Amino acid sequence: MLGNYLIGLREGLEAALVISILIAYLVRTERQHLIPRVWAGVAAAVAISLAFGALLTFGPRGMEERTEELIAGSLSLLAVGFVTWMIFWMAGAARALGSQLRTSVDAAAEAGKWSLATVALLAVGREGLETALFLWAATKAAASGGDSSFGPLLGAALGLGTAILLGWAIYKGALKINLTKFFTWTGAFLILVAAGVLAYAVHEFQEAGVLGGEDDLMFDISNVMNPDSWYAAVIKGIFNFSPRMSVVQVLAWVVYAVPVMALFFAKVRRKAPANETVAIDA
Repeated sequence: MLGNYLIGLREGLEAALVISILIAYLVRTERQHLIPRVWAGVAAAVAISLAFGALLTFGPRGMEERTEELIAGSLSLLAVGFVTWMIFWMAGAARALGSQLRTSVDAAAEAGKWSLATVALLAVGREGLETALFLWAATKAAASGGDSSFGPLLGAALGLGTAILLGWAIYKGALKINLTKFFTWTGAFLILVAAGVLAYAVHEFQEAGVLGGEDDLMFDISNVMNPDSWYAAVIKGIFNFSPRMSVVQVLAWVVYAVPVMALFFAKVRRKAPANETVAIDA
């Protein structure tokens, strides 16, 4: 649940910042009549993201088990790729986000009636599609251990709700956020979550018979850590670490998490000033 909360919070806050910057810039430049076009683009992005999430959830149902496992594994790999790209992109682009969006607004306002809606659609839609895919993969990974999908979905909903409140507070000038620290620590945590999703993808490929070594265990501590305990459920839900894991699953987790984490912090140290904050005045 905590992992999905942070996914919803991080992705939701990115989208909220985009919307706040767009609307605040239109207000400052006395182009309030264009604001409904921004909301039209946002509404379209939300609808597309929800439809994509529904397709991921209900599309594979009814297929044979092996096909479902291959689809789940492949989409989980795609989710890991997307979230890794997103984490590194935000580590380098957060400072220039506002100026990039303001340039896009000026160009779109002159280009045509619905150009500004397209800017909002593309900016928010990218976040929405990434969120839908990664939440689906993280929820599937948690459910593979027998956990209910209600907890992860509730966590994501709470994260998105928190992001909306933070975005509103930033827009009103009531809150300043250190973007460097926020995206650094949530990015580091999501790297660990993504490593768990990768381990889940490996598990699905092993179940489908694409990868071997399913019975070649790295460890089995189920006699010490009860898989049905609350703490096992927390570890499983956040990091996808189970009391019983194969060698290939553990290696995939470690081989992804260690170098990606090192590269991420190296990029953060090069790119971002330590005291950068954001406040948006309407």
